Amino acid sequence: MTIRLLGTGAADGIPGFYTANPVSRFALEVGGKEIRTRAAALIDGSLKIDLPPDTLAQMHRDRLNARDWSAILFTHSHEDHLAVSELQYALYPFTELEELPCTIYGNAVVLRTIRERYPDWPLELVEFQSFQPVARGDFRITPVEANHVPEEHCHNLIVEREGKAILYATDTGVWSSSSFAFLSGRRVDALVIECTEGFMPTDYAGHLDVETCIQVVQRLRKEGALAPDARVVTTHHASQGGARHCDLETALTKFGIEPGYDGMEVVI
Repeated sequence: MTIRLLGTGAADGIPGFYTANPVSRFALEVGGKEIRTRAAALIDGSLKIDLPPDTLAQMHRDRLNARDWSAILFTHSHEDHLAVSELQYALYPFTELEELPCTIYGNAVVLRTIRERYPDWPLELVEFQSFQPVARGDFRITPVEANHVPEEHCHNLIVEREGKAILYATDTGVWSSSSFAFLSGRRVDALVIECTEGFMPTDYAGHLDVETCIQVVQRLRKEGALAPDARVVTTHHASQGGARHCDLETALTKFGIEPGYDGMEVVI
């Protein structure tokens, strides 16, 4: 299995929209891995995770074709993950298609948002239920309850195929005891996990900083949720967190955690 990180930035990206903080200024100066578009991923070229406002630019950058997607998996309804207006460009009059050629999966809030925007469109929508796996071709997808916002069931996603498993955990916060219990002993082969707040933790419990990211990863290893050789990669970095990519390398690699970057591929 291969997961491509199309974007690894938080809601305003890096450089941050309208911000002039040190991380944003540094990113403008050096470019490369310091530039982060809004978080999204693609598994085996088929399963698209989230649809942020930067999706078109990401597709152009990596020379990808949205018609290759068999499904779009939404983690939650925040606009940096669900740019609902982008869905219209898949169908007539923007294309010759009269039906969306992929299935959309998401929680109740995500699906309601899409239905309200496109009440009469021929869309196949499937509601995620926490901890209940669904099959998509030869993929098995299991939504895990995140600790992000109380207004909806936000999800992290375990994607399995041919004996391999990837856990994509953006906008997760520190999981509840029920989510940790569900993950205990599952042995995923790769973990993509948020590190939104960097070196600047806040009172908001719905995101991880460097310290809590390390703690969560260590707990998953201790409880057997990660295979011994599992790769751990970060995503969803905010410029306000004060962490440049080079700073994250210094802080995280000694704990066996790789700072993710836009365009990075993880193969398991």
